[in-house]
Amino acid sequence: MEAEKKPPAVSDVGAWAMNVVSSVSLIMANKQLMSSSGYAFAFATTLTGFHFTVTALVGWISNATGYSVSKHVPLWELVWFSLVANTSITGMNLSLMLNSVGFYQISKLSMIPVVCLMEWVLNSKHYTTKVISAVIVVAAGVGICTVTDVEVNAKGFICACVAVFCTSLQQITIGSFQKKYNIGSFELLSKTAPIQALSLIILGPFVDYYLNGRSLLNYPFSGGATFFILLSCSLAVFCNMSQYLCIGRFSATSFQVLGHMKTVCVLILGWILFDSALTVKNILGMLLAVMGMVVYSWAVEAEKKAAAPIPRNKGGMLDGEDVPLKARVSGVPAVDLEDGDVKG
Repeated sequence: MEAEKKPPAVSDVGAWAMNVVSSVSLIMANKQLMSSSGYAFAFATTLTGFHFTVTALVGWISNATGYSVSKHVPLWELVWFSLVANTSITGMNLSLMLNSVGFYQISKLSMIPVVCLMEWVLNSKHYTTKVISAVIVVAAGVGICTVTDVEVNAKGFICACVAVFCTSLQQITIGSFQKKYNIGSFELLSKTAPIQALSLIILGPFVDYYLNGRSLLNYPFSGGATFFILLSCSLAVFCNMSQYLCIGRFSATSFQVLGHMKTVCVLILGWILFDSALTVKNILGMLLAVMGMVVYSWAVEAEKKAAAPIPRNKGGMLDGEDVPLKARVSGVPAVDLEDGDVKG
C-alpha cells in the first residue's frame, strides 16, 4: 500500500551532499594528519582500520538501541566482500607508492568504464549514448585537472589493475547485496565493518611498514595527532554510510561520477586552504568536469523517464485518456453524436 511506505530518512540530495561534504572533509583532515608538514602519520592502511573500527562501534550501538534492525546475510558473503574491499584499499595504496601520481589518477579514472562493463556483464545493465558521452566528458575534465607526469612499472601496473578491479567489484556488490537481502545501507555497513576493521587492524601495520618502512609502534602520538585521528574516524563514519546509501539508491557508475566531482572540490579547497597551485589547465578541466556532471544528471533523469511505465487508472486506461460516456454514466445509454443513433 502506498500509504504504508515510509519516506526515506535522508533525501537523494541529502545523500549526495553527505557523501561530498564528508569525503572532502575527510581528505582535508587526512592531508593535515598524514602530510610531512602536518603530523606525518604515514599509516594509511592502519588508519582505515581505525575508521572501520569506529564505524563498527556506531553500528553496534545502533543495533543495541533498536535504531536499526539486523538482517541475516551469510557470513561467507560478508567475508568475501571484506576480502575484496580490503584488497581494494591495499591495492590503491600500493599503486600510489609504486606508480607516479599521474598514472594513479589515470587508474582511478579507468574505474568508470570498468564499472560500466562489470554492471553490463553482471547485471545486464545498459547505458544510453547520452550517459556514456557525459561520463566521457567528466573523465576527460578530471584527467585534464589531475594527470601530469605518467610513469609506470610492471609491479605498479599489476597493483593498479587489482585495485581498479576490486574497487569496482566492491561498489557493485554493495548495491547487489542491498537488493538481494532487502537490507538497508547502514545495516549492511554494520555487518561488513567489523570484519574489515579486524583484518585491517591486524594486517594494516605490516602493509604500512612495507609501504614506508616505518613502524606504528615508533610513532610519537601527540595531542594534535590524536585529535585528527579521532576527527578522521568520525568523518569516515559519515563517508562510509553515505557511500552505501548512494550506491544502494543509485548505481556504482553514478557513485564514480560523483567521486570525480569530489576531486574537483578537493582541488579547489587545496588551493584555498593549502596554497596549492591552480593553473589555467586545472580551471578548464574543472569546468569541463562540472559541465559533464550536469549533462550526466540530465541524461540519467531522461533515461529514468523513458524507462518509467506509463501510469494507468483503475480502469486500465492511460491517465488523461478520455473515458467513454458509457463507462462514465452507468445505466444511461451512450449516444453517437455523429449520427444521433442511440446505442446500448
